This record gives sequence, structure tokens and C-alpha cells, in this order.
Amino acid sequence: MRRVAIIGAGSIVFCKTLMLDIMATPELEDTEFVLMAPSTGKTSQVKAFADKVIEKNGLKSKVTVTTDRREALTGANYVITSFQVGGVSAFGLDYKIPLKYGVDQCIGDTLGPGGVFRALRSIPVILDVARDMEELCPNATLLNYVNPMAMICWALGETNIQYVGLCHGVQTTLDLISGYVGVPKQEIDYVSAGINHMGWFTKLTHQGRDLYPELREKFEQPEFYVNEKVRGEVFRHFGYFMTESTGHLSEYVPWFRKNQKALDLYCDEPSFGGNRAPITTGAPMSPTSTRIKRF
Repeated sequence: MRRVAIIGAGSIVFCKTLMLDIMATPELEDTEFVLMAPSTGKTSQVKAFADKVIEKNGLKSKVTVTTDRREALTGANYVITSFQVGGVSAFGLDYKIPLKYGVDQCIGDTLGPGGVFRALRSIPVILDVARDMEELCPNATLLNYVNPMAMICWALGETNIQYVGLCHGVQTTLDLISGYVGVPKQEIDYVSAGINHMGWFTKLTHQGRDLYPELREKFEQPEFYVNEKVRGEVFRHFGYFMTESTGHLSEYVPWFRKNQKALDLYCDEPSFGGNRAPITTGAPMSPTSTRIKRF
């Protein structure tokens, strides 16, 4: 039984979804999950949900909860990091402080002042995790989901552990493309290439048919373009579809946020559509179904 330590498992929606994906893979259904967070308030909820999934699907997986990071890492085969240092309160300051000086952000977790602030909070913690891994599970691989991805991984490059930075942008964008072209995503053959947080779909086909002509045609229709204006403009100029939402991409290509005129023209849709994100403490809906779907 492989041991997977999830550091930052109090991220309820992310942790539930990740565990479902792992347990839905036959080769991984006997995984031992160790959920670590500073308190058990949220990880106990994740464990209760996962235990129901395991029971209902007759899996061999097991789940334990701890507040001790070293206990979680001891003997781990894989380590997944998904923490947010400072939580929503600190994230709110990442927006509010730059906004006082005229810097309008949408996501603020990767580039710009928000990305730098988050890096300064997160790098010391990720390096502590890496040092513990060097001692307690030196052969384990760290799968990092903590942003800012590039800065975190640059820091990990100074350690002796094996690591990789991961993001779900390819999968979620494929869902979007599937809806645009009316083809089930499991039937789409694709190649995605680039760097993390800026991947490009260099190939999109269905049963040998190139899907790009139809996708380009759809994006010239106002009802499609309006939801992804920045991604649509980049698509027009570069010819390939991006893995990043308009909100993310408007910060990666900040020409789209350089003044109020640009913001009004390209970044006027809510949430990941480019508009300034509201700072709230509300949590999104989390997965509730305990029936897993095999991949």
C-alpha cells in the first residue's frame, strides 16, 4: 500500500476531488492517505467523506488525520502540497494593498504583487516541508499545487528532493473545449505543451478530424467570445487555445489590465472572466456524491 501525505488537506473541495481522482484509478485504489493540516476541523470532514467513498465502492484505501507534519511525512511515497499560508485573510491583503496604489488584479496568485506576497509567505513553509522530506522520506516525490507555481518550484530546486509542479488547467480547459465543439472530452485527442500556467493546445482532433476550425469559428461568435475575451484575443493572435482563463491570462499578459479602458474592454466579466475578484470568506460547494467513476 502506497502512502500519500497531503499537506494542506484542509482545502476541502480540492482535497476531496483529488482523492476521488486517485481512488477512481484502479492501480491506486489501495492508497493510504494521511491528511495533515494545522487543525482537524476540516480534515475530519474530508476523512468522513472519503471513508464513505471507500465503503460504498469496496476499496482498500484508508485515511488517517494528523496535525503533525513530520508524522504525515514519515515513510511517505508521495507528498502533495496544497496549502495557503495565511488563508483568505492574507489573500485579501494581496488584493487590497496593491489596489490602493492602482494595481488591479483578478486572481493575484502567480504574477504581480499578489504572486510576490504569496511567494514570500509560502516559500519558507515549502522549504520546511522539503527539509523534513529529506530526512523522513528522501525517496518520495513531492507533487506541488501551491502557488505561485514557478517561484515555489524555483525554491524547491535548491533542495535534494524530487518534485513536480502541477495544475488542473489542462483538464478544466478540455471540459470547456468539449462544450464549445460538442464532442465528449474523452473522445478528443490532444497535445498540450508549454509551461505550467501557460500551456497551449497544439493539437485538437476527433476521430482524425481537426477541431480547431470549428473552435475558431465559435470564438468569433459574440456569445462565446464574451465569456473569455482575453483568451479569445490571444487565440486570435497566436492561433492556439490557452489553458488559462481570461482572469489568469490578463495578469500573465498585463497589457489587458494596463488602464481602465483595457479593463472595461477585456476584463469586465466576473470571477475568472477578468473582473476584480471580490474578497469573500464564503466557501464554494464541495463534492457530495460518494460514487466514484472509473477512468
